[in-house]
Amino acid sequence: MSEETSEETSEESTDQAAPSRRTLLGWGGAGLALGAAAAGGAAAMTRSGDETVPAAMSGAAVPFHGNNQAGIATAVQDRLHFASFDVKTKDRAELVQMLKDWTRAAERMTAGLAVGEGAYGGLAEAPPDDTGEALGLKPSRLTLTIGFGPSLFDDRFGLKERRPAALVELPKFAHDNLDPARSGGDLCVQACSDDPQVAVHAIRNLARIGFGKVAVRWSQLGFGKTSSTTPEEQTPRNMMGFKDGTRNVSGTDKAALDKHVWVTEKDGPAWMAGGSYLVARRIRMNIEAWDRTPLQEQEDIFGRDKGEGAPVGKAKERDEPFLPAMLPTSHVRLAHPDSTGGAKLLRRGYSFTDGTDGLGRLDAGLFFLAYQRDVAKGFIPVQRNLATDDLNEYIQHVGSALFAVPQGVRDKDDWWGRALFS
Repeated sequence: MSEETSEETSEESTDQAAPSRRTLLGWGGAGLALGAAAAGGAAAMTRSGDETVPAAMSGAAVPFHGNNQAGIATAVQDRLHFASFDVKTKDRAELVQMLKDWTRAAERMTAGLAVGEGAYGGLAEAPPDDTGEALGLKPSRLTLTIGFGPSLFDDRFGLKERRPAALVELPKFAHDNLDPARSGGDLCVQACSDDPQVAVHAIRNLARIGFGKVAVRWSQLGFGKTSSTTPEEQTPRNMMGFKDGTRNVSGTDKAALDKHVWVTEKDGPAWMAGGSYLVARRIRMNIEAWDRTPLQEQEDIFGRDKGEGAPVGKAKERDEPFLPAMLPTSHVRLAHPDSTGGAKLLRRGYSFTDGTDGLGRLDAGLFFLAYQRDVAKGFIPVQRNLATDDLNEYIQHVGSALFAVPQGVRDKDDWWGRALFS
């Protein structure tokens, strides 16, 4: 869950216009009327009149099309709905058509438009194309990011020879207690937004479009980002009260993104060029035990002070850590690139609270999301190095998944996974 791991004016959804007609068989992909709706951008700040306002307050739209998928280097939004899917159909053509339909729906939803012909006004004899709960809401910087899991590359769809060498099965790490029901999946979609209802609406509608072809395997809601791709903003805190992601890869640092995040043609395969590899880990925190731990011990475990976030012996959060001053088993020291062969990740983690566990304890923690160019040089060495981390007394990894996140959708004729399935 490493704090240092990555050292570590848009149209509103009430616009129901669409040039195609919906049939009784359901939504098959409506035409787009995006116009300026996709011009909001992924920048951390936008213009409103004569004032510069945070993008989170502007309700802006993040462009869907590009060489890389949005939702990776994009300035991290405040809310998350992540879903992993199992593919139920055995028909390759049916799966491809679903991915095309998902892409057209994603284009509209990220622009603040309703899916297909909308939530009302269509044929009374058929369900609406859109479920309607996002009507009147702004795009709220919604991004939708798709990934393909190792299990998709079996014999069902002729993809076995197209599986990337980097899409490995993650090894079992020390202290893992993984629940199979919260792990794996053939496909994933990461929905990030500054409005939780917008994020939930997006996953709900994709699941509806995919009904009969895919089924949700597991999902996770997240709030209060625990890492930032915009270092000029205040570093967020995790559920343990410590600043998280101080040295995360910046979403505007092209050199660092090229080195540590984006897959190149030389890495192979060609369909992954411009993509990345996503590790998702559900990390349960023993909140009650942590809350009874003395402050000095908490700070020693992390290797930073709780107030400023400064490394041991330093005054400011972003001062370069002096690792020998920290305990050998401190989190920052073990996760630092100097301790992991230079490994760096781009993290987009979120806190979660999912009620209680039946014993009166909060089911809470960190939903860890990390993008990297190669997991063998990123997450795996970092996680192995954290085997002796004192923080392990207070956390447990209970869910895990790895996905190949392909290149972005280039234009209105492109679709999620086209290069893989072509």
